[in-house]
Amino acid sequence: MDHDLTRDFLACFGGLAAIGRDPVTGGYRRFAWTDEDRAARAWFAAEAEARGLAYERDANGNLWAWWGNAASAGEGRPTAEWGSRRAEAPRAGQAEAAGAPRHGGALVVGSHLDTVPQGGAYDGALGVVAGFVAVSALVRRNVTPTRPVAVAAFADEEGGRFGLATFGSRLLAGALAPASALDRRDAQGVTVAEAIAGDGLDPARVGPDPELAGRIGEVVELHVEQGRGLVDVPAPLGVGSGIWPHGRWRLELRGEPNHAGTTRLEDRRDPMLVLARGVEAARALAATAGAVATVGRVLVDPNGTNSVPGAVDAWLDARAPDEATLDGLVGAWQREVAAACGQHRVEVGLACESRSPAVELDPGLRARLVALLGRRGLPAPELPTAAGHDAGALAAVVPTAMLFVRNPTGVSHSPAERADDEDCVLGCEVLAAVVEAWACR
Repeated sequence: MDHDLTRDFLACFGGLAAIGRDPVTGGYRRFAWTDEDRAARAWFAAEAEARGLAYERDANGNLWAWWGNAASAGEGRPTAEWGSRRAEAPRAGQAEAAGAPRHGGALVVGSHLDTVPQGGAYDGALGVVAGFVAVSALVRRNVTPTRPVAVAAFADEEGGRFGLATFGSRLLAGALAPASALDRRDAQGVTVAEAIAGDGLDPARVGPDPELAGRIGEVVELHVEQGRGLVDVPAPLGVGSGIWPHGRWRLELRGEPNHAGTTRLEDRRDPMLVLARGVEAARALAATAGAVATVGRVLVDPNGTNSVPGAVDAWLDARAPDEATLDGLVGAWQREVAAACGQHRVEVGLACESRSPAVELDPGLRARLVALLGRRGLPAPELPTAAGHDAGALAAVVPTAMLFVRNPTGVSHSPAERADDEDCVLGCEVLAAVVEAWACR
């Protein structure tokens, strides 16, 4: 085992893990464009500077730490954030003569820094830390890149504040229309446009960046597995094969607020009864379809113990192995809810807030990852995931791949999420081998 790499991993991961942690629950709350997010970005910039990497922030809030021909930051020193000018990372194809993969351009590794409410320490964070640690391991061995490499942290992957998952990567790829995002509000009524403007970004510049996307050769995202697939194999690492289609739907139920003690049951127009049937229907329909469905967020008005609710807003998260199954699940759920609304005289509205298509991660990159693991004597199981990732959002415009690190319990989006240090260090070592083989020869 590389003891320098191990020490680097523990120090780097520990620095990020100190930001946004709830001292009572142990969970994390690093929402986009907040003080905790700013602290995480300062950590990223400091890690880039300490490793001699050129730091940039793009117009969508994504962070980049360039190793190689990234002259824009002046010999690895952090620059002013991207709002003033574009980074001058080499264009796609520049490195092909040096034996880079056929895709050319920069090799990007990384993930995201933000969390869900009370999230775990590893989701997203592990991939960014592994990128920094992998580059440093190669620098210590005097390995130099033959084409540019970037450690990236994509903005607001979880959508914990505004409900827009993979915000930065989808904007970069042109998969999210700025007009549909900028007016979204958080729980305090702040719009996306107001939040990013207050954080130094220009809302008018948010959107697709084909120039930057065109300079990326491929993306490899290392991520803690958010299930028990690698535990069951068993294997410490795995290769992502694809991402299930998934989406979020907002359900609005409108009844009549009334007194909990004096209103007869037959006179009530109670939207909570409709929601109760909807929650049970989501579970039953998902089980039948071989999918998953969750109602994990609910807003109740007036939210009083002795009041019949007048309004309920709830969000359905649904994921399935294929598009047809997902469409069938959501359609059947909508019919179940509509029937309950008719029974209880409740008005209903259902709107899709986000939808991500099925993604097959690049077969060629997957094969190369499997071969690399095999040469190291490691098993290389390929497994799909029902979790969304920036690699999935970017797959429409650049080849992407994913490396998963074993999660002993399979628990994620929870303070109980974890991964063993030994497996994390192995992931960093393998990622370093990927960078060396793909961008340093």
